Amino acid sequence: MATSRPTPSIDTLLQACTRFLVGHGRRTPQSVWAEVGEILDGASGDFYGTGGMVDELESEICALLGKPAAVLMPTGTMAQQIAMRVHAEHNGRKVLLWHPTCHLQLHEDQAVSRLHGLSPRPVGDKHRVLTVDDLEPVAEYAAVLLIELPQREIGGLLPDWDDLLAQTELARSHGTAVHLDGARLLECLPHYGKTAAEVAGLFDSVYISLYKGLGGFAGAVLAGDEQFVAEAREWRHRHGGNMFAMWPVAASGLAGLRRRVPLIPRYVDHAGDICAALAAIDGVSVVPDPPVTNMAHVHLPTDGRAFEAATRSLAEEEKIWTWSGAGTTNLPGQVVVELTVGDATLEWSPQEVRDVVAELLARAGSVSPEQAE
Repeated sequence: MATSRPTPSIDTLLQACTRFLVGHGRRTPQSVWAEVGEILDGASGDFYGTGGMVDELESEICALLGKPAAVLMPTGTMAQQIAMRVHAEHNGRKVLLWHPTCHLQLHEDQAVSRLHGLSPRPVGDKHRVLTVDDLEPVAEYAAVLLIELPQREIGGLLPDWDDLLAQTELARSHGTAVHLDGARLLECLPHYGKTAAEVAGLFDSVYISLYKGLGGFAGAVLAGDEQFVAEAREWRHRHGGNMFAMWPVAASGLAGLRRRVPLIPRYVDHAGDICAALAAIDGVSVVPDPPVTNMAHVHLPTDGRAFEAATRSLAEEEKIWTWSGAGTTNLPGQVVVELTVGDATLEWSPQEVRDVVAELLARAGSVSPEQAE
């Protein structure tokens, strides 16, 4: 009697793949350190977040964003909680205004309320971008207005520039601090035709991720005026984020900053070309169409379990890594995946991406309900 072989884990499949569709692909410790060694020359370490590569990274982020000061943080979650707390203490308020799908609302276990006693107030429609029309009816004056650029959970949408100006001006007229969740800020710049400093100049504080578009190991940088950053450093210590040596995070972030900032316009252009090719597949739609950054949500006419089985079979048989699974939507028979263009994606032509997605849909259609379980 034949015995079925065990289903390989996602990690096993990932390690065996040789081509990667999304983002920067598989970033091994060896590949990241090789990049660091290639780009950084004569860099030195830090002592509890001061000196060496940490100072160098913070200085380059200050220059990029046009802010007087910046501080390295182990995570973006820590960075943004601290930003909310510092601003709230400055103006003596507790209410935080943000979009219903922002990271602090969905992915941080109510940290700002549980740890800092602040009161989030989601504003706007979760299916569309935040606008000044959403903010104008809010009567109470808030501590902070948080704006995410782009709004990842709805496909990477961006507000119009004039509307963004109006949102920040309205907040300031109320004495409300304005914070930018700029994890993917640099990917927004080609659409706006602005520099990072011009966008960051609308905000009192800015957070930028070191590992998303920049491809570092981990970490984030929080920037603002000197007093804000000095207080943020103290809060980093209170959060347990003042590590003895932070140079590994700084090193990979600094290398990514120097290597990938010039590549971002290529990522954005390639995302547009790929999404145009995908939209030609029957039943496939892209949000936004066309994309405004290097990311978009691709809606696929299939079942989630069948699609996951198809991605696994493609990885196992063809050594191609696409997605580990797909998210649900409000429409029956539709799932959604996030396409983010990075180093790995640049190696695929739009037609190749179209072909591999069509192949996944064909495989998903041929998977039996038993196999999809």
